[in-house]
Amino acid sequence: MNTQDAGQTPAPKPSIWSALTVYGERRALIMLALGFASGLPNLLIFDTLSAWLRESGLSLQVISIFSLATLAYSMKLLWAPLVDRTKIPWLTDRLGHRRSWMLVAQAAVMIGLWLVAGGDPVRNLGMMALLAVLVAFAGATQDIVIDAWRIEAAGETRQGALAAAYQWGYRIAIIVAGAIPLILAQQYSWNVSYLVMAALMLVGVAGVLGAPREAQHIVRAINLEGVPSRPGLELPEWLARLTLVVAGAIVLGSGLAGSADILAQGLGAIGQAGAGESLAAAWTSRPWGVFLQVGAVLAGGGLIVLAAFPIPGFRTRPGVYLSAALFDPFIDFFDRYRGTAALILALICLYRLADFVLNIMTPFYLDLGFTLVEIAEVRKVFGVAMSMLGVFLGGLAVARFGLLQAMLIGAFAGPLSNLIFAWLALKGASLPALFVAIGVDNVAGGFAGTCLIAYMSSLTGHGFTATQYAVFSSFYSLPGKLLASQSGRIVESTAAAAEAGGVMGGLRGLFASLPAEAYAGAMEKSGVSPASLGTGYLLFFVYSAAIGVVGIVLAFMVAARQKPLAPQPAEGEADGAAALPPG
Repeated sequence: MNTQDAGQTPAPKPSIWSALTVYGERRALIMLALGFASGLPNLLIFDTLSAWLRESGLSLQVISIFSLATLAYSMKLLWAPLVDRTKIPWLTDRLGHRRSWMLVAQAAVMIGLWLVAGGDPVRNLGMMALLAVLVAFAGATQDIVIDAWRIEAAGETRQGALAAAYQWGYRIAIIVAGAIPLILAQQYSWNVSYLVMAALMLVGVAGVLGAPREAQHIVRAINLEGVPSRPGLELPEWLARLTLVVAGAIVLGSGLAGSADILAQGLGAIGQAGAGESLAAAWTSRPWGVFLQVGAVLAGGGLIVLAAFPIPGFRTRPGVYLSAALFDPFIDFFDRYRGTAALILALICLYRLADFVLNIMTPFYLDLGFTLVEIAEVRKVFGVAMSMLGVFLGGLAVARFGLLQAMLIGAFAGPLSNLIFAWLALKGASLPALFVAIGVDNVAGGFAGTCLIAYMSSLTGHGFTATQYAVFSSFYSLPGKLLASQSGRIVESTAAAAEAGGVMGGLRGLFASLPAEAYAGAMEKSGVSPASLGTGYLLFFVYSAAIGVVGIVLAFMVAARQKPLAPQPAEGEADGAAALPPG
């Protein structure tokens, strides 16, 4: 974790072989198992479960309610301070702070999946919904603590490798959770498939038991000196503050998840079902729904800040405790990065801007003339393999060149890879060209994503690891979501301008030799000629690369102002040799 000690000097760069050996270390192998355990429950509580519910004859409206369980992953930053501060009785003394929390969270996931396996959606739908929420809450808690252990158990040079190993395990789990339960349900039953999924969580348990114990965990003290205990007043104050926290969490989580279902359900419960349906529709409308989502994030965050704010001129224990738990991690970050904190936050939020605006890729491939099968084969099979290669290369770059230099390389990767789609727009439905474009884009995205994860990990401070990383990872995509809401509008307005002639119209000649199937539905779908729609896509990809320059500039500014650190050993290591205490 970065402390910006000006007295430290950069160590010599390790060789490529030394950087590669990081992937064979015990921590990386354990991170693979923990990543698998982290990815498994995420898909099982809604996507895979929805197939079981549909086969049981439930309506789509009922099934969609189960998506509310996934809000726990969007709201996990709210109980991350609890994970940082609270010890698990008996287990913490024996396993350490992080491993004890991991084990409890994994046990809760296993028990929840086991109980789901014994359920019947037709007879016990309400109970299954509660169990889905339990599994989601436990899974989100597991994510919090795995991220914290990964950060605390690795030196700076290992952050990239452990981030890569985590992503490999997570992606493998997504494939397993999306396919194996369906196969088992076809051959045996849904109950058997979920029993098998519960048993697969033992992979994560084995990872926890085999993981090295982190160094002595620091719990930052909350100063209650001079604040008298007032039990009679504190209970109603706690209730009022926690009510505000819950309300803020629901609004904030709805914004982060991009779903207003829980708000619509709440309105329906008070007799305003029509208003709830209108809100849910507006929430997902294009292009303006994303502004409602971002507004909800700000409003929900405001309610949570209000809930934690001390009463002016009257110190109370609930006010002191909540304000310290919420505000101290932010104060710590701005203190440690005084002068660069705002730049760093801007870099985190804008680093992958060029990637986030590419939310119209499937329509683009279809407009080019590719079939759904071709798109699925290239994106979901070849694309996943290339993404995992990019993840590996990102981890290697962090180990070989250091965080800041790897971040600079990743800052160029996204915008440059977007230009490959401008080339694809001129090629039509060429399958080799599609392989090239998706391969380059996925390698670049995997590389940049791993560098960003490693960099955000390095920014956390002792005692606030879980909270600070949960905040970074929850908010880094918000600006991208705002711009992405306008992607389709940009393509079609540019195509309309090209149709009208002028400078943009001159580019239509680039598409004169394309086969007839390329952009064949342009007039019907967008009201322009095929060449004009192609021009719209071409200029959109140039624009998407251009906005990535913001991330490049910020990366250079941060690299110039943030002093690079010498590679630090992982906690529990000395002189580069792993010191792994038993148990």
